[in-house]
Amino acid sequence: MPGKGIGYGKTILFGEHFVVYGLPAVAAAIADKTIATVEAGKSGKGIEFIDNRPEVLGYKETKKDEIKAELKAIIEHLKIDTAKTPLKITLTGDLECASGMGASAALASSVARALNEHFKLGFDDERINEIAFIAETAGSGTPSGIDNTCATYGGMIIFEKNLAGGKNKIELLKVKKPLHIVLASTGITQETKNVVAEVKRRKEKEPQKYGRIFSDYRKILNDALVALENGDAEKTGELMYLNQDLLREMSLSCPEIERIILVARENGALGAKLTGTGRGGTVICLAQDAKAQRKIAKAIEAAGFGTHMTKIGAMA
Repeated sequence: MPGKGIGYGKTILFGEHFVVYGLPAVAAAIADKTIATVEAGKSGKGIEFIDNRPEVLGYKETKKDEIKAELKAIIEHLKIDTAKTPLKITLTGDLECASGMGASAALASSVARALNEHFKLGFDDERINEIAFIAETAGSGTPSGIDNTCATYGGMIIFEKNLAGGKNKIELLKVKKPLHIVLASTGITQETKNVVAEVKRRKEKEPQKYGRIFSDYRKILNDALVALENGDAEKTGELMYLNQDLLREMSLSCPEIERIILVARENGALGAKLTGTGRGGTVICLAQDAKAQRKIAKAIEAAGFGTHMTKIGAMA
């Protein structure tokens, strides 16, 4: 019997890259998701993989090695002999594959869920999340764990990576009302592991500079948690701009990101910053309400970038 599974996309409000070093981050699942279907394949085919997800031009080609590594890791971890039990895995859904959207984690979580259902393995969310992290590690090198957690659980979370190797700290963050956001795509795809590795090299070369950056981020994060819990969108947006200042110092921005942020700010965005890997990918823009959200999206599109309007914080 075919198995189906979903994995949510995500956006990071605060803390990408910092989370790799054990600092807390705030992330949220978005309503957009990847849907995986697993069914019996044809004899002798091993794995037949069909990827019908929408994408930013070139994403799947750039990420093809990561995608292959993720699928291989899941199959090997579950000890599935595809020579004896061939599989057909099909991906669909409305989550656009773009850097910063958590597409690879959504793939991993959805496929793990679909295999769980197909083979009636009886896994709970914690086990699905564990499998998705294993897949992300195979694909991305040193993931923080934040993407797969959002992909699996949904909602808005405070995430803190356990650098000692134990369980990561995950806390549901309750917000008073959903936030209206615009996700804007630069059209540029980066390989996460390469960018993370370069940040690590820079940190080792300039420890004092990065020590100060990390200290500044801690204050931003603490203030952001208060603002989010109080439903203070204006303060949240102000802190997003400050977080972007630090990411810019870490050489994670690019002209396309800066152009989107400028246009968003000129058209009333409360806050805007890169989300995810950086040096391309996606920018998250915070709007006051649905009307402001539409205005920001229209202006960014007029500047030549793709946008997607959604809400975060309302899912459970």
